Amino acid sequence: MHNPAVINPLDLPFAILLHLILAVGALLLGPFALRARKGSALHRRSGYVWIGLMLGAALSSIFIRDHHLPNIAGYTPIHLLTVLTLVGVSSGLWHIRQRRITEHRKTMWMIYLSGCIGAGAFTLLPGRYLGHLLWHHTLGWL
Repeated sequence: MHNPAVINPLDLPFAILLHLILAVGALLLGPFALRARKGSALHRRSGYVWIGLMLGAALSSIFIRDHHLPNIAGYTPIHLLTVLTLVGVSSGLWHIRQRRITEHRKTMWMIYLSGCIGAGAFTLLPGRYLGHLLWHHTLGWL
């Protein structure tokens, strides 16, 4: 059954579609990168890919604006996570280059929890694309 209120993901603006793909990739890969044996090739490789996904998601969010929520030039409070992610990734990389393992680990977990879990929770609010899919269609189907 086709519901015209459902937006086809391919009809989304490019910045939103790209952001969605990168963010979901980071959400799914994050636990593997964070839980892999520290110093292993798997940890390093998955960590670099995860960092790329996080940076891509953060940078693509700069091109997503919402003039319906409280905003400044279309930037809403959730855009603060963009800055936090960019600063956090830079800090995490600096820590590991300085061999500050504990600080690196804490920073990367903070980025995952705030940038993936925290921001992801905002996307599930009613009226947002993913929230609409979840609350009106997926759960409505159950």
